[in-house]
Amino acid sequence: MAYDYSSLVEKTKHWAKQAAAAGWINADAAQQLSDVDTRAPDTLFNHDGSRPLIVAFMGGTGVGKSSLLNRLAGKAIARAGVERPTSREVTLYHHHSVSIKHLPEQLPLAQIKIAEHDNESRKSVIWIDMPDFDSTEQSNKHQVLEWLPHIDVLIYVVSPERYRDEKAWRLLLSEGGRHAWLFVLNQWDRGQTEQYEDFKKQLHKAGFADPVIFKTVCGESLQSDEFAALESTISSLATEHIVAQLEQRSSQLKRDELKQNLQNARQSLGSASTFQRLPTLWQDQWQRTSYVLQQGFAWPIQQLARHYADHAADLMGNPATAKYSATGVKLNLWDDWAEARFSDALDEFVINADQLGVPVNPLKTELSALRDKAPKIVQAQSELAARQALANPGNALHRGFLKFMRLCEIILPLAAICWVGYQVFIGYYTSNMTEVEYLGVDFAIHSSLLIAITWLTPFFILKKLKPSLEKSALRGLNKGLNSAINMIDAEVQMTIENIGKQHAEQIKQLDGIIELCGAAERQPSIDSNSPLARMLID
Repeated sequence: MAYDYSSLVEKTKHWAKQAAAAGWINADAAQQLSDVDTRAPDTLFNHDGSRPLIVAFMGGTGVGKSSLLNRLAGKAIARAGVERPTSREVTLYHHHSVSIKHLPEQLPLAQIKIAEHDNESRKSVIWIDMPDFDSTEQSNKHQVLEWLPHIDVLIYVVSPERYRDEKAWRLLLSEGGRHAWLFVLNQWDRGQTEQYEDFKKQLHKAGFADPVIFKTVCGESLQSDEFAALESTISSLATEHIVAQLEQRSSQLKRDELKQNLQNARQSLGSASTFQRLPTLWQDQWQRTSYVLQQGFAWPIQQLARHYADHAADLMGNPATAKYSATGVKLNLWDDWAEARFSDALDEFVINADQLGVPVNPLKTELSALRDKAPKIVQAQSELAARQALANPGNALHRGFLKFMRLCEIILPLAAICWVGYQVFIGYYTSNMTEVEYLGVDFAIHSSLLIAITWLTPFFILKKLKPSLEKSALRGLNKGLNSAINMIDAEVQMTIENIGKQHAEQIKQLDGIIELCGAAERQPSIDSNSPLARMLID
């Protein structure tokens, strides 16, 4: 099913606007897609159903365009000759029934001269005399370019002296495929057959296999010419069928041009396979950078571990105080050196991605947030790990042994005391029942030593095997740093994944519009033997 061209243009503009805002395409590419020309002959006048064929005389200065229109009208409706050798205005010649009250804004009525007629045989044609496009006045060229999209058939007028005009050929080559063309070699009374053949050869090079050329005379000469054949040819084209064919061809050309521009934009976005290489590219980059960071953090971690060990109580009870040194400087692993290394890693990754053909602006935007997030991740993870290490110093085996020693510090002295008490009671009981001497000084000394040994031994073991807070803080900080490095890596990987999803969505939207551009209903091709086919560039 055909999709309305204006809707395609709106979809294209909407996509280009959001793609440029997100950085997928640059401003120039977005402007090119937004500047799609929607002007067409059927937008020139208000009409219901069928419309007139719009025909324009175009040519350089002094070739006789205005004279041809005056000859057609049978009176001087376009300024020509000595009075105004250079045409600066647009002249419209049409049937009085045609309404021209609402021309597009870029075609002001103040710059248009209008002449009406009552000839019913010419009702289906609007004739236009265009300004001289080779004039030194830029306004002339601007008017010609503004009117061209609204023309069905261009009658390209030359003279024997000026049929090789360079400006004319540039315009012909740029506009050749957009219109039907008829060619008039005017002032033929001064022309030669060699000039006609050379002109025909030039048109053949421009793309016209068999151009339709009329030789006319618009002076005082009574020499016969082909002006009647020109008018007859135009009348034969002024049918609903021909106008519809021209509209369909123009619409298809615009769709094809829009499709080509969209395909160029799609190519600039890079391929999905290219985006799949980004995670590996980042892994290689981050492996080198993380090694450098870990080496560079070795000394700051030692200093911070020593500080945390000296202020362990503050770290657990008043963390805000523990974060500052004695001189009032805030302690932080992530310094300017680390910031520079991380930024270098991101920048090099972006450069490598750019070399792969990946649009890097979205990547830069997403990664810029990580430049501020990375220091917070390192600070939070290192401090958390240090807290956990100081709260549980040593390893699990060490902490289990110390727990056992604390238990022995209580149980062994109590056991010794119980044993001594038992011996005192038994000794006393035995001394009363027999003549055995009651416990003496040696027992008192030995029992005291036993109690002291059972208490002091666990005490000294606990004291000597107490975990080093500095080593615990150092181990915790290293653990936190490794965790932070892994988290930063995960953040970048997630960003790359999100960018890949955004890219896939952009491609999906773009492919949808491209598909719609090719969904036009193909109309029957123009018969190669028809007169119209001779007026078109393949």
